[in-house]
Order: sequence, then C-alpha cells, then structure tokens
Amino acid sequence: MMDIEYAWSALGGDPALLSRVSVVEREGALPARLPVLRLARACVGVCALAAAELGARRAGLARVPRAEVDDGAVAAAFHSERLLRVDGRAPVSFAPLSRFWRTADGWVRTHANYPHHRTRLLRALGLPEDPAVAAAEARIAERSALDVEDTVHRAGGLAVALRTPREWAAHGQAAEVAARPLVERERLNASPARVPRPLDPAAARLLPADGLRVLDLTRVLAGPVATRTLALLGADVLRLDHPRSPELPDLHADTGFGKRSATLDLTTGRDTLEELLAAADVVVTGYRPGALDRFGLSPEALAERHPGLVVAQVSAWGAYGPWAGRRGFDSLVQAAAGIAATEGSAGRPGALPAQALDHGTGYLLAAGVLRALTERSYDGGGRLVRTALARTAHWLTEEIPPAAACGGPAYGGPDAWLAETAGRLGRLRHALPPLSFTGGPTGWTRPPTPWGSDPARWE
Repeated sequence: MMDIEYAWSALGGDPALLSRVSVVEREGALPARLPVLRLARACVGVCALAAAELGARRAGLARVPRAEVDDGAVAAAFHSERLLRVDGRAPVSFAPLSRFWRTADGWVRTHANYPHHRTRLLRALGLPEDPAVAAAEARIAERSALDVEDTVHRAGGLAVALRTPREWAAHGQAAEVAARPLVERERLNASPARVPRPLDPAAARLLPADGLRVLDLTRVLAGPVATRTLALLGADVLRLDHPRSPELPDLHADTGFGKRSATLDLTTGRDTLEELLAAADVVVTGYRPGALDRFGLSPEALAERHPGLVVAQVSAWGAYGPWAGRRGFDSLVQAAAGIAATEGSAGRPGALPAQALDHGTGYLLAAGVLRALTERSYDGGGRLVRTALARTAHWLTEEIPPAAACGGPAYGGPDAWLAETAGRLGRLRHALPPLSFTGGPTGWTRPPTPWGSDPARWE
C-alpha cells in the first residue's frame, strides 16, 4: 500500500481515504526485474479512489465508496493493446524500423510507427524510402549511438541511445525529472466553472464524470488511456485529430472505447475549436510541450479565455529541461532511462513486460483530472495537471522498493479479464477496465467508432 500512498499524496488526496482501497494480489502478474506490478497497481488504485471520491462528492454520499485493485485486472489492462483482437486478428504492434539497433559503440532505439516519423528517420540516415532492414542495420552499425540520436533528432525523427541507469542519472534531463513531483498540479484561476448536474445516488451505477465534457487532443497510448478511463466514468469524450494524421488503427480501436472520434484542422477550424472549448470541462493534450500553443492551447491562454477549465497534459520527457521539446514514446523513455539496460540480458537490451510507462502515466493523468474536478467542485477554479513518462520511469527505477513475493494466488493469464464487444469496427476482444469501486461501472457504454467518423461537436 505504500506505493498507493505515495501516488495519492502526489495527487493531493486526503490520506484518510487510503483506508477505502484494498488490493487482491496475484503472484506472477507483470513479472520483471523492476517493480512494475507495484507501479501498475498503485496507478490504477489511486485512479479508482479518485473516481470514487468524485462520485461521492457529486452524489452527496456520506462515505467514499470502497475501491478494489485486482492484480489480474491490472495486468490485463496494461497489456490492452496487445490483447486486442479485431474479428480474430491480432494487432500490429511495432513497425519494422521501430526497434533496437547495434551501433559502433552500443545500441540505439528508434520509433517509426507513424509514416512521417519513418520518413524523417530514413532521411536522417541517408536511406531510400523503402530500404531493406539489412541496409539500415549496416548504416547504423557504422555510427555511434549518440551520433544516431542527435542526427535523427535534428531531422525531426525519433531515436534514443541506450543508457545505463548511471548514464541517465548523469544526464541533465534526468536531474530535471527527478526534481519534479510525480504529478504536477497547479491552480489556474478562481473564476466560476460550469457546474454539472448532481449525480443521482440511487442510480444503478455511479458515474463520477457523468455530464462532463472532455476534449481529447492526445495520440498513441498514455493520453488515450487517460481519456478512455474518463469515458468509462461517464464523460462525453470527443477525440480530435488532424484530418491528415490518422491514428494507428489498432491503437484507435483499443483506446477508443466510450469515445467519439472527429477530425479538425486547428489552423482553419479555430472557430469550431473555440466552440468546443467554451462548453468543455476538461482538455487533455498529449503532444510534446508547446506544440499546440500556437492554437491558443497553452494552459495560460486557456485559463484566460475559459475560466474554470481543467487542463491536463502528458508528455514523454516533461515540460522542462534540455529535452522538453523532444518527441518521445514509452519505448524510447525505457531506452534512455536505464530501464532497457536493467531488463536486458546477454549484452542485449530488454523491455518491461508491458508499456507500463504509457499505461501507468495514463491512469495517473486520469486520477489527476478526477482530483482536479473534485477540488473544482469546492471553489470553481481551473486546474492544471501534468504527467510525464520520464517522471513515471524515475518513480519505477528510483523510488519504488524492489518487489517481493506477494504470496497471493497465481496469475493464470488474462482470460478472466477479457470481454467481446461488437461494433462498427467489427467484433473486438478487449481487456476489461481495471477500475473497481462500489457502485461503479464495469464497462464502457459504447464501442469505439471508426476514426474521424463523428462530427466535431458535443452531443
């Protein structure tokens, strides 16, 4: 419980509520050298507690409902994008050029799942648009890992040299990350917010975010996991993407439960964007820090135009330090922060058993939003919530004690925490949500819709 206590404190939660959380431990869930299960359990646990707290506040309940964290449900949820099946088809995970490569002095990790990142990587390496993997291997093997990292970064691509924990600790970004709280929280203003209707305490399900509107400007996994969680809790979540930048289909299917999906060019659609913001309760962004500021989406600009708004941001490296403006993904943070070196063997880099930085940070961000909404219900003030994959990685590697045998029943695999749902994308096998609290929802009210198929307006 000490990990849940740490995360709950980072969220500004009342310590007295920790007694409302219980854990079902299962031996063998999320096995790793690093204490991944403890991190995952804590992230889901504080999110469930924050949801129960907001639900109790809005429904006028005398006590916060009890929350339960089951290691089996957590392990399945942290593998959700891998467990997904679409009409029986397994998902496509990483593209051929998204991998570790040997360099002249070590290893480098690249990410090229999106077409524009692939193009920039190849351009930086001086390779043709459709190279053989062997050609890329030979080109990268000629250069140092840091040379590849710098060259690809300057071209707008994604590559990170493998670092040991000691090498990362000596990096300027690591020092900046370690100096920040696990969840950054800030009051934006004290102007009155739009007040949602009270919840009916006699309703069959307690939906803490019922009637709240969440504008979802995120991509890939961490941000979409956060907004998928808010959709589970009853929020009207509208995801916006640029019309020429589609999400990877399988990721969209996995993280789109409970949401609607629309496209909008923020350059030409400013009026539409402002209409959406004017009626929103929460805005969640998942692009690199500063990338959306030119559209008036910085926290300061949003607070000035839309008082009472809760602004939530997630990034790879954090909004500070020498790498603040860098793009990044879970796999790259694992490589840079010493995780891949720790989990590796026989001289080769390894990986966590799940994209735990993405999932864990996503649940922390959702918990931060829920706590901000609870605080806003008292004073009407807007809030800023920030999380970063690199800060979650620091928690995992430096602040959570090594895992010990839990002594619970064996984790028998994910089957008990999977369901099937039919929808416009086909028949989906998917992980059930891991959040559990008394009276809370057990699943999403709608399956994912095709990417960009919904209008850019609130229901």
